[in-house]
Amino acid sequence: MKHTLLVEMSWWGMQGLQGAAGRAATTEEKVRLIAESGFGGINGAIPSPEEEKRWKELLRGHGLAFSVNAYPRTLQDLSAFLERASAFGDIEYVNAQVMQPFVTGDEAKELLAGMNRLSEEAGIPVFFETHRGTITQDLIRTAEYARALPALPLTIDYSHYVVAGELHTVSDEAEALLQNLLPHAASIHMRISNGEQVQIDPGEEGEHPMVAHFARWWEGAMRGWLHAQRRRTAAFPVVAELGPPSYAITTDEAGGRKSEIGDRWTQSLYLKRLAEQVWEKASSDPI
Repeated sequence: MKHTLLVEMSWWGMQGLQGAAGRAATTEEKVRLIAESGFGGINGAIPSPEEEKRWKELLRGHGLAFSVNAYPRTLQDLSAFLERASAFGDIEYVNAQVMQPFVTGDEAKELLAGMNRLSEEAGIPVFFETHRGTITQDLIRTAEYARALPALPLTIDYSHYVVAGELHTVSDEAEALLQNLLPHAASIHMRISNGEQVQIDPGEEGEHPMVAHFARWWEGAMRGWLHAQRRRTAAFPVVAELGPPSYAITTDEAGGRKSEIGDRWTQSLYLKRLAEQVWEKASSDPI
């Protein structure tokens, strides 16, 4: 069986685009731009009932996969969300930011284990994102959860840990913990941090020195997924997720925060190419 890569574009990342991509103003134009640029899917939110029919037609018409984000605090929150996701249908997976940053230790492990069970019962994959301000905000505690819960599927977004830990220099201790999480990778959110800002311009051809770190972490995640005995999705999903301000750095920080220093669409296309290159490298090993 040939395993494939699914490169998605973040719908959040389509907001407020400048430059050439700024011409795509409507939902239809944005979806068309995503498809014509070679992305295989969109990562967004469950549409409202009023928008559901239009979104289904757009996704099917352009042959795009669809994944959604959830922000549960409790098992009940996630259960209700999975009911909505099931009713919508055709959702590849759910990316969950568990909004409990002050829940730690055994309580956190029990909550994550319970959410993982709900996912399996619903038949909809749920991946837990490594994200600041959530239950996984701390690299050390997330590594602890991963050790205690071998089946815990993660969305790897190391920009959060790099900026939170000021990892412009990646220590041996940090590297060991980051490596320990990679076997749990079920998807990746592609964003590059320099250890001081969470989202930086990698350069048109990846000139920024932190690109090499992220590329090798992503390769490790992909390689682990390819060699895994059990996978929740048919393809490995990665998302070009470059957010608008306040994620994007602007030249008018004290003012309107609309003038970005880089072109996020160009950067997204670069991340797509990088993901494809890293995937080719990771999948060159015999399985």
